[in-house]
Amino acid sequence: MQALLKLSRGIDRLNALVGRYVIWLILGATIISALNAIVRKVLHTSSNAFLEVQWYLFAASFLLAAGYTLLEKEHVKVDVINSKLSLRTRVWIDVIGFALFLTPMCLIVLYYGTPFFLQALRTGEMSSNAGGLIRWPVYLMMPLGFGLLLLQGISEFIKRIAFLAGLIDDPTVKIVEKSAEEELAEAIRKAEEEAERTGAKRA
Repeated sequence: MQALLKLSRGIDRLNALVGRYVIWLILGATIISALNAIVRKVLHTSSNAFLEVQWYLFAASFLLAAGYTLLEKEHVKVDVINSKLSLRTRVWIDVIGFALFLTPMCLIVLYYGTPFFLQALRTGEMSSNAGGLIRWPVYLMMPLGFGLLLLQGISEFIKRIAFLAGLIDDPTVKIVEKSAEEELAEAIRKAEEEAERTGAKRA
């Protein structure tokens, strides 16, 4: 089981790394959208390539971050029902969901999506729109995104089985990291408390 938990930690690190950088694709799409609007208004010209690259970046950010979203426990749950169940029941529901729903869905998308990408890569499929882009990069996002989601599903499955076996703490608890501002405020508070203690001792 320790080897599986090590695998789970490796998958978690991979999706955390991907999630950390995928957010920049949103910024890229926003900048391209703004430039497209400026060029269209000022120079009275545009290209479908601008529109399609925004679509590509959005698709990449949405699909590549799916595993990271699962890692961060941001997928939608029916909390009205979920909150009324015991912790072990909720964990068992997750185990069944990962095994019978998430994993088969990811495998089906990989089964059909990978050949779809390979065919576009082999044929050099282009957009049917004038000035459009080559298609295979956006098709690649399907197997990549669902591959990362599948891996994270495996990681979450391992963690829940380990919890049920009493090997780790509750894996369903969302770890909320402090912002830089919160860390600074806490450091200032601790410094003030230390200064007060030091002053009290001297007095």
